[in-house]
Amino acid sequence: MTQTVILGVIGSDAHVVGITILEQALEASGFDVVNLGVQTSQEEFIEAATSRDAEAVLVSSLYGHAEQDCQGFHQRIAESDLDVTTYIGGNLAVGQDDFEKTRTKFREMGFDRVFDSETDPEEAIEALKADLDMRSTEAERENQTLSA
Repeated sequence: MTQTVILGVIGSDAHVVGITILEQALEASGFDVVNLGVQTSQEEFIEAATSRDAEAVLVSSLYGHAEQDCQGFHQRIAESDLDVTTYIGGNLAVGQDDFEKTRTKFREMGFDRVFDSETDPEEAIEALKADLDMRSTEAERENQTLSA
């Protein structure tokens, strides 16, 4: 079964190279990728994830304003009854000097994983495979419990 991921650059950010590379790497790894491109709103991510029954949403931001762009994102996801794994990566904060603080901030905002702009796409893909496999296993256990 092919897993669908939604990919895009949030807010007013127009940096496209990173998501293009990530799109190609994800497709080569067998994912069905919906690339929303640059300057994507939270609503566009949610609409795409809903309409495509996506398993994951991958948000990119390189211009340093991701915190503002992502405020309320996970609340909107919950209000839409979406059950998706969420990742964010890039240069997420202006003057970002301690990435662990940045990672903690975005984890607290609800993102399952947070990557810096130096992350190799394969690292993110391996994490995504592991996270989605774990979700599949949990769903299978739930189905077994419900049918027992």
